[in-house]
Amino acid sequence: MANDIKWVRTHCARMDHGGCGILVGVKDNAIVRVKGDRDGLLNRGYICPKGLASPDRLTHPDRLKHPLRRVGERGEGRWERISWSDAIRTVAENFAKIKERFGARGVAFCQGMPKGIEHFVLIRLANTFGSPNVVSVQDVCHAPREVTGLHTCGFYPVADFHHPSRLVLVWGSNLTSTNEEGEISSLLLDQVKEGTELIVVDPRRTRLAGKARLWLRLRPGTDNALALAFLNVIIEEGLFDRDFVENRTHGFEELARHVKDYPPEKMREITWVEPDLIREAARVYARSRPAAIQWGNAIEQHMSAFDTARALTSLMAICGNLDVPGGNVQANEPRILPLGKFVRADLFPTKWKEMIHTHHHTIPKLMTVPPAFLRKAIIEEDPYPVRGAYVQCSNPLLAYADSRMTFKALNNLDFLVVADIFMTPTASLADIVLPAATQFEFNDIGHYGLGHGYILARPKIVDPPGECRSDIGILNDLGRAMTPEEYWYDDPDDLLNALLEPSGLSYPEFAEKGHLKGDARFRKYESRGFRTPTGKVELYLSTAEKFGLRPLPEFTGLPEEDDPAYPFVLTSSKNPYYMHSSYRWIEKLRKKSPEPVVEIHPETASALNIREGDLVVIATKKGEITQRVRLTGEIHPRVVNASYGWWFPEEDITSEDNWAKANLNILTSVDRVGKEFGTPNLKGICCALRPAG
Repeated sequence: MANDIKWVRTHCARMDHGGCGILVGVKDNAIVRVKGDRDGLLNRGYICPKGLASPDRLTHPDRLKHPLRRVGERGEGRWERISWSDAIRTVAENFAKIKERFGARGVAFCQGMPKGIEHFVLIRLANTFGSPNVVSVQDVCHAPREVTGLHTCGFYPVADFHHPSRLVLVWGSNLTSTNEEGEISSLLLDQVKEGTELIVVDPRRTRLAGKARLWLRLRPGTDNALALAFLNVIIEEGLFDRDFVENRTHGFEELARHVKDYPPEKMREITWVEPDLIREAARVYARSRPAAIQWGNAIEQHMSAFDTARALTSLMAICGNLDVPGGNVQANEPRILPLGKFVRADLFPTKWKEMIHTHHHTIPKLMTVPPAFLRKAIIEEDPYPVRGAYVQCSNPLLAYADSRMTFKALNNLDFLVVADIFMTPTASLADIVLPAATQFEFNDIGHYGLGHGYILARPKIVDPPGECRSDIGILNDLGRAMTPEEYWYDDPDDLLNALLEPSGLSYPEFAEKGHLKGDARFRKYESRGFRTPTGKVELYLSTAEKFGLRPLPEFTGLPEEDDPAYPFVLTSSKNPYYMHSSYRWIEKLRKKSPEPVVEIHPETASALNIREGDLVVIATKKGEITQRVRLTGEIHPRVVNASYGWWFPEEDITSEDNWAKANLNILTSVDRVGKEFGTPNLKGICCALRPAG
């Protein structure tokens, strides 16, 4: 009966970055219903199909429920069930052997997108173990924006949707389809209803583009060229904030001279955007104050990520939109334990000297190892050998660029551990597989360490099945087995309490409150300047020569030069029903998106004798995959938009065909990566099409 249902307030998670306030109905230790919370800080009642289907993760019959040890050849799919004590001991012993022979740096600790505090507990484990190598996909998601912001203006400038903006420039972000680090569409759409205007920069006509005053359909991978053209117009026409530029910026004259080389007429050939449209968009942004730039991680998925982020941060600055209500702000954190203290950075003060990517001269302040450099260390021992890896919340065989290189690297390891909720292609190659709990089954905190100025409560609601344990609990146990016990706890929930201690709240008290948000304080630069070497926004980087960086943002070329043999431009977009490679085994979601689909313009399809629903081969110089055609007029005739993250849980997990036949990262390469972040080209790649079979 409905009266028997207990309703618990929490926040959605692990279906994307999370953040939607939800109400979860529980009966007899089972979740019977989920609905949006109208009081949700970020979503105000909105809930997406992934959120509605999220309880189905918990009850799927194929969930991993017990620790497993490989008994056959790697990837053969033969396992034996072992106890947790055996699993923890086996992991600790094997990592100790690697540490004895190669040093602690010979073990890498790998994470996908941060989903809660498990990412930061993983960093704590690496620090206490003595390994500098925490590996993450931040090279193509988050780090270029955050780290570039730190170098340019001293903080990570996030769009402020909690205060009204006259205009929002949505650049490479699709908030109505996917959650951008907690920037959920609800607050933005509320502003649009009240009159906030939109400009959308995207190769595809998204839902937001349909609501926009202007839509700029740029060529994938040319964001930096378009942003430089914006700067050209705004500076040439004197539309910048003169007071802010004169008093708060460093290197404006150098930037002004530099962007003379990027007029819209010249950039048209590169970006495919008409000069008049570029000029109008630049003028509207410059004249609409306050204005926010909602920049998505799509701008970080090609080698020029640093230049794009530099140019867009410069746009925010010269138009006076930094750290003002409704602009791009430095979010103020609530009273919680600072990140450095939580991860015990004090135990490893020389870490930055030893990280793999330091040897490749990446940008300072990049605190996770780019996957391209991890695999180089495993395969080539450059700059030193890595022989063991711990992987959680990630499926590198699908997620890392150049999947065949990943396959080779994983097979080259002496010892591989994977913690997951389901047997994935990556987990199938492991020596030990650990069954992880998923959301609703343990206490967690959302949005810690993401730079948005708030944290969200995610209390435990039901018990996990079998012997599943939270990633936080697994890492705490490994910490006690592998490192001095003084850095860990008898109860892993004490990690949450330590994080909350400065607030004066226990975890149950925090869960009752729901969230903590920092104070709304703006224009902090008026009293303390910007946290850069010059104390100003560095339009021209004062540290460029010291760190081997370009002092000004540039356009140095397309991700790949045009090739008649590969006449189309490949891009990709996230699927609104999945998170990266996860959850294709949830029936409700799979019915909505049953197979990988590639979007092609009808004119292109007609020229190639391809029809709606056909299977086609997508080919790059790196490889070939097959996906099914969907015709759409919402993209340029030369653009091909492929599906990302596809494998097939219902098929043989040990088959290479499973993870290779439709996987976008068969088509990508790390032969060339950006110097600053080790970023490969995931978009703007030259490709060819032909009917399959």
